[in-house]
Amino acid sequence: MSDKKNQITLFNAFLLSYKRHKAQTAFIYRAGKNEFRVSYQKLFEDVLLLVKAFREHGMGKGSKVFLLSDNRYAWMVTDLALISLGAVSVPRGSDTPSQELEYILDHSECSYLIVETSRLAAVHAELISQRELHGVFVIDDDQHQSLPSPALAYTQLLADRRITSADVRNVLAQGRALKPEDLVTIIYTSGTTGLPKGVMLTHANIMHNVQNLPSLIALSSEDRWLSILPSWHIFERTAEYIALAYGCCIVYSSVRTFAADLARYRPTVVATVPRVWEALYSRVNSTLKKESPGKARLFARLGDIAAAFRYNKRILFNQLPRFEVQNRIHNLGQKIWAGIKLSLLAPLYLVARKKLSMVQEKFGGRLRLAISGGGSLPPYLDEWIDALGIRIVNAYGMTECSPGIAGRGLDCHIFGTIGPPFPHTEIRIADDKDHEVPTGREGEIQIRGPQVFSGYFKNPDANARAFTPDGFFRSGDLGKKTVSGELVITGRAKEIIVLSSGENIDPTNIESTITRFPFVQDAVLVGQDKKGLGALIVPDLEKMREFVAEELNQPEADPEQMLEDRQFLERVKQEINKLLNAKTGFKPYEKLQSIHFLRHDLKLGEELTNTLKKKRHVIEQKYKEIINRLLK
Repeated sequence: MSDKKNQITLFNAFLLSYKRHKAQTAFIYRAGKNEFRVSYQKLFEDVLLLVKAFREHGMGKGSKVFLLSDNRYAWMVTDLALISLGAVSVPRGSDTPSQELEYILDHSECSYLIVETSRLAAVHAELISQRELHGVFVIDDDQHQSLPSPALAYTQLLADRRITSADVRNVLAQGRALKPEDLVTIIYTSGTTGLPKGVMLTHANIMHNVQNLPSLIALSSEDRWLSILPSWHIFERTAEYIALAYGCCIVYSSVRTFAADLARYRPTVVATVPRVWEALYSRVNSTLKKESPGKARLFARLGDIAAAFRYNKRILFNQLPRFEVQNRIHNLGQKIWAGIKLSLLAPLYLVARKKLSMVQEKFGGRLRLAISGGGSLPPYLDEWIDALGIRIVNAYGMTECSPGIAGRGLDCHIFGTIGPPFPHTEIRIADDKDHEVPTGREGEIQIRGPQVFSGYFKNPDANARAFTPDGFFRSGDLGKKTVSGELVITGRAKEIIVLSSGENIDPTNIESTITRFPFVQDAVLVGQDKKGLGALIVPDLEKMREFVAEELNQPEADPEQMLEDRQFLERVKQEINKLLNAKTGFKPYEKLQSIHFLRHDLKLGEELTNTLKKKRHVIEQKYKEIINRLLK
């Protein structure tokens, strides 16, 4: 990368895109029944107005601003205004419990607060009133609730919509004075201690992805993105920065309207999490079953034919992951056999492709690729999407890496992998002493590159644990490399659970809540890449006997039999979920979907370390079948 390229900030990228694409549509969104289309010219003007208003209320470079909102057009306008000022955003979703909001607000030292709606402001009115904030602003006051003092609605803030040449000069001067090393945002993500950690990201960190990823997906200003993920998540946020930098059109959708919006807006690119593909997979199959069970079976068969054809084609062209150098004769034999299968499957594949293309039409007919991140895409979904003829870019990232680390871009044809590291990114697979292991062997994924954050805000202990002595970031994920350098994720050494919807969950608080029940000796939260959470529980049978006798009035019940009694399991799950509520600091998606009682204690040295810490990846592998049954 050239020195000049390194000097580009997010403000520079936005300004350059505005100049190139003024008349093009930047955003399409709906408010109620009305649809709005916003040009790059209008976007720039909206940002200028908000910058002017924020400056009049004392906001400037270095001001820390808590942004409590879900994705909407005003979110990105607000974010770009803060970037233009050099302010530091601290974003969070609207479902953030007051307890967590209070901690982050205080820890981040925010002096301003921006809240999405007047209703949300009313929910947190007491917390707001207890803090000496320089300004509190409400984006949407359509619900006409009285705002907590000293809050101002955006309608009041932007009452004067005049923009003078002096206003423009001020914004340009301030934005152009920004440096790549300037802090853009602090994104709080849950840590293993249960307390959120503030990831500090600079212009240089984020711009590394903005500058290097588009070429991997052949992005152009003709592309239309369909957006359904929360903008405050770094995955969605960076995707929108990339789209804006290249003059694309972003269409705001939702999980509820996603399928309909695919057909309505006919996007060329979508950035999703695995949960969205799971929902589409279920929707397509259930719709077919309702129409005709025979039709559903035929569709499944055609999908199997397409998958088999593409699998054998990949054998022929060396496009499957290899973890050791293969014997040439053996490799030749595989290719000959794959070629025979291809010739037999070819006529059926032509029929399958024609029929399966009808599903592509339901996706709008223009979808040239889909980016999946926020959790590992299950192999069955990877194969299903591929069988439909949709190019899937399976990507790996973390908030600490802004987020891009590796991805199966258009230049990578090795299926069943995450792909190679992104440009200028080093990935090594290391043992527990931070020594690189040989190709094909599992170890911790460690990353070094311009996109890697400098550290957690006001958290020296976490920073000391996060980096190796030679500057690699410890991801906590387990993986291995192929012979040709692609990454395959095999598990997690870290504590955080990532649902298929992309939500990050710290298991320690939930597990400690479960163990509050007297008959629970230990609990392991599970749900990585699943739709919801489950718990593997180690029971104390004697105390369970007492609970059943006293609480359920069944003194003669055998606790051994109760472990598999569906009514009892449902009752225990309900009791646990009563404690996992918003008042005690838990979010809606942190409730349990299912529980399972184990028949023995967790074993020291096998499932537990010598310091009694859970080896989560070992437990998940050992109870894989049980977990899959629990969380179908």
